[in-house]
Amino acid sequence: MKRFNYKAKEVKTGKIVKGSIQADSERMAGKLLLDQGYMPEKIVDENAEGFLAKARSKVTTKDRIIFTRQFATLIGAGLPLSNSLQTVLDQTASKPMKAVIEDLLASVEAGKSLSDACKKHPEVFNNVYQSLVAAGEMSGTLDVSLERLANQQEKDAAMLSKIRSAMVYPGIILLVIIAVLVFMMVAVVPQVKSLYADMGEELPGLTAFLVQLVDFFAKFWWAVVIVIGLIIWGFLNFRKTTTGIKTFATMKLNVPVFKKMFQRLYMSRFARTMEMLLSAGVSMLDAMGISAKAASNVVVEEQIMIAADKVKSGKALSESLKGRDYMLPLVPQMASIGEESGKIDEMLGKAATVYENELDELIANISTMVEPVLMVVMAALIGVVIGGTLLPIYSLVSSVG
Repeated sequence: MKRFNYKAKEVKTGKIVKGSIQADSERMAGKLLLDQGYMPEKIVDENAEGFLAKARSKVTTKDRIIFTRQFATLIGAGLPLSNSLQTVLDQTASKPMKAVIEDLLASVEAGKSLSDACKKHPEVFNNVYQSLVAAGEMSGTLDVSLERLANQQEKDAAMLSKIRSAMVYPGIILLVIIAVLVFMMVAVVPQVKSLYADMGEELPGLTAFLVQLVDFFAKFWWAVVIVIGLIIWGFLNFRKTTTGIKTFATMKLNVPVFKKMFQRLYMSRFARTMEMLLSAGVSMLDAMGISAKAASNVVVEEQIMIAADKVKSGKALSESLKGRDYMLPLVPQMASIGEESGKIDEMLGKAATVYENELDELIANISTMVEPVLMVVMAALIGVVIGGTLLPIYSLVSSVG
């Protein structure tokens, strides 16, 4: 038996109560609360606390994709909602995902809609997921909505995987640069200092600077560690502030080499999400609000919401998007064609496909674009170290000879 902490609403009075209950599983705890006249809002295993426990209890993207795909197949085959959830639950190996499905099943069996049940787990099911599920429930096409979600999640996961893979090689080169510099400074520079001291010669200016730098790090390494720690701490905290979030969002859209990649990533997300939501019957304004967040960049989100205000006042989507900062021209162009043909969702889907293909090419070439820059940086830094170590040694040997 496990002990679960819960937050629930008393059915008769609507009063919110908190407490703990013993049960074999989260689902059983939910059923016990229902039997006692409470509508559970949150049930948490009291042992599932701390950073490591939270990390272990996190639902991965792969878990969510597998759940969505299996669930869509069962709903499409005509199984009732509860039976479909129970079947997926029996087939799921991931413990974190099992816990989420158990809660979904308990909520559905208590009379809640699936979209409302999903809202209890925003860290697993985002706004796009919740909206498509709600639209599918209303239109009777839940299996179609889930299939779209599974397809899009797989595309997003594949794209992010490609971006991470493309950054591996430049990252390795950067580590090599740092390792070479550290080796030269620690192993070579002190030897040069000793050699000049033995010969009674005065160190050249660049060599003297490097020696002083090494001596400083040797004496005050603890201060350097503290300063670096404070910088990292400040950086991480700044990133969480409103100003920091906007600053880094703007940097992504303007940083050389990477800006084309990020701009196409955000546009493909926006256009693809709009396609899914509009084809599922979500209203234009709601679709724009959800798609703006789905882009995952506050600067792009602000521009889309400005366009949404124009749509709300009666302007066409294509006119509202045209001329917006960081809004690539193909999106309003395809929206205009869609408005004329009555297939705006389809046209936005085609725009998304174009940007996804361009993004694939950019990701494939990212290492090729970054490598020369890193090589120049590495050559310059190592050149400085060599100029302050090996060349003075050569000059010293030549003068003795």
